[in-house]
Amino acid sequence: MRSTKKNQQSGGLAEIIAAVKALASEKDISEEMLYNAIEEALKAAYKKNVSREENAPTNLSVTLDRTTGVAQVFARKTITDEEEDPAIQISLEDALKIRSDYRMGDIAEIDVTPTGFLRTAAQTAKQVIMQRIREAEQGKIYDEYSEKENEILTAIVQRVEPKGVYVELGRTEGILPDSEWMPGEEYHIDDHIKVYVLEVNRTGREMLRGPQVRVSRIHPGLVKRLFEMEVPEIAAGVVQIKSIAREAGSRTKMAVHSTEVTIDPVGACVGPRGNRVEKVVAELKNEKIDIIKWSPDPAEFIANALNPAHVLSVFVAENEKACRVVVPDNQLSLAIGKEGQNARLAAKLTGWRIDIKSQSQAAQMFDMAMDEPAPEEPMGFQAYYEEPAPLEELRQSGLPELRDIPLDTDPDEDDTL
Repeated sequence: MRSTKKNQQSGGLAEIIAAVKALASEKDISEEMLYNAIEEALKAAYKKNVSREENAPTNLSVTLDRTTGVAQVFARKTITDEEEDPAIQISLEDALKIRSDYRMGDIAEIDVTPTGFLRTAAQTAKQVIMQRIREAEQGKIYDEYSEKENEILTAIVQRVEPKGVYVELGRTEGILPDSEWMPGEEYHIDDHIKVYVLEVNRTGREMLRGPQVRVSRIHPGLVKRLFEMEVPEIAAGVVQIKSIAREAGSRTKMAVHSTEVTIDPVGACVGPRGNRVEKVVAELKNEKIDIIKWSPDPAEFIANALNPAHVLSVFVAENEKACRVVVPDNQLSLAIGKEGQNARLAAKLTGWRIDIKSQSQAAQMFDMAMDEPAPEEPMGFQAYYEEPAPLEELRQSGLPELRDIPLDTDPDEDDTL
């Protein structure tokens, strides 16, 4: 009877083995992973069928012949003097009837494959196999797209919902949350847009359809990747993007540096007749872009960052990363920008606290600093980013750290794009 049961199993499960080989080849999935899935399914099916039986074995193993498809279920029991728990123990006397070389303390494996087990096991195995195939495919997609984090992809809008735009990214779907929309930008079905990959998740309800890819239209990295696509010098590493400060949909400041003295980093990014930067601006729906020349000198970098305003001098307190900038009276509003945007972006770009003063305000502060006692703040003083210490305190903090650096910035030169 035992051989008959094996032949019946061979006829049923052999078909599954053939299906495993075909699917593994087609989907590029490990056969061994699928075989292990079948064995786990068989074990689960057996436990379900015998769970209500008295002394049902709990420690099980399943073997599946990779050639014939014959499956066997074994109960693993510890060999003891007395069989106190038949579910997990077997006496030495009974164990020796199974195999003559068993010894006390060994784990005996007893064939408990039930008659009629094939039909239920095969059906369960098929279901689990298909599930594992889906999981394996999703895992491959996850691996593929997780390598694309912090990269730029072309997305096709599939549907627009109040909380997010769902886009096609090739082999999987991405979501552009409403928090990552560019202000004022509208999205329509079949629109082709460039997106920045924020993260790839493989958990949650969305995993029913595969890994979820979160993308952005407002991340500064989108600007960086767009310039890398358009500027060969950046791709080659000759021109480096040092930092980016962005208020998406409105304005971006980008600091660039050239590793070769013969290459103008700003000019390389602008391109002949501005064609390179124009392509980036067009993709960002006419977002203004200021391309700034980076400098290792903080004062020079800060002055460049406030472009298009003309800067007369910069006082810096390097130990506090705070500075006070002096501009011509007629350029104070330009340096600050509409609603403080120019100063705010310059501060983000440089990482410095920036306090901007007009030339007349600065002169008044110097005059008042000579009087005793000095007022807490000179009349007309305003801090447009984060209020630093008054100028007198900066001077008292140590003159070697406080530098008045005149700059040759031409007020007529404007790199605003």
